[in-house]
This record gives sequence, structure tokens and C-alpha cells, in this order.
Amino acid sequence: MQYNDDILKKWEDILNEVNTTDIPLECIKKVVIKFVGKGQKTINLSNLKKQGLDWEEIEKVVTRTINEAGDSIRDVEFVVDITAVAE
Repeated sequence: MQYNDDILKKWEDILNEVNTTDIPLECIKKVVIKFVGKGQKTINLSNLKKQGLDWEEIEKVVTRTINEAGDSIRDVEFVVDITAVAE
């Protein structure tokens, strides 16, 4: 189903007000891990799903990546899949 830009913008505005701990993994498009100093790593959850991983496997990938990076992480950003949320 296609949504027009106005509907997606309204969802984006709503999601900006939501605590990211309340968003299901299925509604996240990407996880961007920013490191102390320079550099970042992006985990594209949409691509992993397209490659055949299930949500449990994807959660393990994200958790393992974050745990391995440990104290070198400065910030973690979640890119929400507005279309998935709207559905």
C-alpha cells in the first residue's frame, strides 16, 4: 500500500515524540551506531529481512554488534520505517 507524503509526514511527527524503547524492531528500518571520535556503522534491518533473516536473527545481529562495540559507542540512532508504522 502506498501512502501519500502528508500521511507519512504526520506519522513522522508523531514518532518524533515516542520514546525509542517503545518501538518494535519490525518498525525500524536502520540502526546507526556512532562511535567515539569518528566513524559509524549502519545495520540495515530492511535489507537483512529481504535476505531472509527472521526478526529473532536480526535482533541477535543488532545486539551482538552493539555488545562488540561496547564503550566505543557514542550514540545509537534508530531510523523508523514510517510505512511499517502506518500499517
